[in-house]
Amino acid sequence: MLTDIWMPQPRQFSMRLHGGIDPRRSIALAACAEASGFASIWFAENPFNRGVLPAAAASAAATRRIGIGIGVLNPYNRHPTLMAMEIGALDELAQGRARLGIGSGIASATERMGLAADRPLAAVRDAFTIVRALLAGEEVNYAGRVFSAVNVKLDYKAPRPDLPLLMAARGDRALALCGRIADGLMISNMCPAAFTAHAVEVVGNAARATGRNPPAEVVQYVPCAARPDRGEAVRLAKDTLGEMLPTFWSLGERVPAARSAMLRAAGLCESDFVAAVARLRAGEKGVDALDERFVSAFAIAGTAADCLAQAQAYFDAGASELVLSFAGEQPEDDIRYLGDGLGQFPGRNAS
Repeated sequence: MLTDIWMPQPRQFSMRLHGGIDPRRSIALAACAEASGFASIWFAENPFNRGVLPAAAASAAATRRIGIGIGVLNPYNRHPTLMAMEIGALDELAQGRARLGIGSGIASATERMGLAADRPLAAVRDAFTIVRALLAGEEVNYAGRVFSAVNVKLDYKAPRPDLPLLMAARGDRALALCGRIADGLMISNMCPAAFTAHAVEVVGNAARATGRNPPAEVVQYVPCAARPDRGEAVRLAKDTLGEMLPTFWSLGERVPAARSAMLRAAGLCESDFVAAVARLRAGEKGVDALDERFVSAFAIAGTAADCLAQAQAYFDAGASELVLSFAGEQPEDDIRYLGDGLGQFPGRNAS
């Protein structure tokens, strides 16, 4: 029986971990984030890297208060019945602290598994339908356009039939579907605050059109460099973005919604991205190829006070939770440094 279920609060700061991190290292970072006052740890799973469930489970067992988010799983890697099996068990281990994000994944990676990725929204809709029903203890007979379940019922009672299911979305059709079916929205890295405002509007309109309240949870990933030396932090943020930008720009060349999201950045136009990516691909470091417009658009960086002030733009745009990817190889000092300032952030509820 769950006696102290974790509940998300508005204007929260969390930390992002991912499959590129050794699971044992994840445990130490999770403990540091919990001790520093962060609300949750989100585990981002990327194609063909480590699966994140071992790290998430170990981190859940090693902590007591902090939320445990999986963001995101896609139904091509894990059939929705398997998603329900795993997230219910993780929530049981975490004693009601788990949340799950679901998305359609990256089409090019899905195709490398020999699977067609031509109906991503249908795939996500099927996943939500099956996972939600299984967690509620129902026997599921559902014939979806992409995924189905025949006479399937979990052999154990999941702790929470209402475990929050969030949806990763970027294009307007995906955002509208999120508004119709999900408990919250997940926004990727490299999406500026102007995109957040647009996304929240589309999701809210779709929810209201179907008689639902707009999802209260809007979880956004953002790179972070927090250091007492502002210049050092900005340089670190530039190098971090320099490692990310070519990959995201390549994605944008294949996925119009990803490109459109990036181009909502204030003060940057397409030619700025093209020139920066060319320099990065030629071997320049981010600190040389990127100016502070990129840092302002796609990261929060500087002193703790700077970072908290910059975070306000995302919250004003409608984000309820910022999930920070701390730059650098040894981020514990930066996590503790920013954590020391979280209690003074205006409008943030105590965890």
